[in-house]
Amino acid sequence: MTIAEQALNFACRGQSLIGVLSLPDGPPRAAVLVVVGGPQTRVGSHRQFVLLARALASAGIACLRFDYRGMGDSGGVARSFDAVGEDIAAALATLRARLPEATPCYLWGLCDGATAALFHAGGDPGLAGLILLNPWVRTEQGEAAALLSHYYRGRLLSRSFWLKLIRGGLNPRARIREFFANWRSSRSAAPCAADLPSRFAAALRRAGKPVLLILSGRDLTAAEFRDAAQREPLASALAALPVSQYEISEANHTFSSARWRAEVEALTIDWLERASEPR
Repeated sequence: MTIAEQALNFACRGQSLIGVLSLPDGPPRAAVLVVVGGPQTRVGSHRQFVLLARALASAGIACLRFDYRGMGDSGGVARSFDAVGEDIAAALATLRARLPEATPCYLWGLCDGATAALFHAGGDPGLAGLILLNPWVRTEQGEAAALLSHYYRGRLLSRSFWLKLIRGGLNPRARIREFFANWRSSRSAAPCAADLPSRFAAALRRAGKPVLLILSGRDLTAAEFRDAAQREPLASALAALPVSQYEISEANHTFSSARWRAEVEALTIDWLERASEPR
């Protein structure tokens, strides 16, 4: 299928936002807004968002990727992931204005872009669903626990770690101090309503949308999310929704290989095709 790409310039609070809309050659069956994570532009690491948008358009799904205020080619001042709701709303309004009225719209986000997408979703009843990759639910306690259960275990089983230690490339005392500091942090105070996993759970309940959840097998952010998802309040919030969860076992945080990106694209397209089928 041939696709078309259009550069868009739209406003948010008096600032100019820049995006690129990828369109199929016929009426789209669905539309996706890519919400970027971290200090990234609409291109993404290793052109991830460019390739994703084109793959979606080739499958008959429109896709808009854009720069927040203060990032890439957009004007204004950069802001944190939990303060970009107006940017997302402006991009969604622009996307919807370019589509047939009945086209279902979805948000797709990676890392804190996934969390930003979810935080916005509760205030937009017209959204059809969410595609969340390695969502950001970072807390000091959660990071420490993920390091203990995932990072240190892997290091102890790694041949390169022991070779580095034997050759003097590591400071054993410093590593031991680091380990016990993380052990203490992992056993700090219980989560409160204001922490990120609790806010994520509350946002899931507010949104009430179907969710596609894709996690990397070799990523600390994904490991922390998996740990949080086994505890309250996130466990019950996920159980209350139609959530399709997949793991790409060898993938890193940004799915940097062509094979991992292709898996993400295939999972996204398959879920969207099923989600947007007429009931």
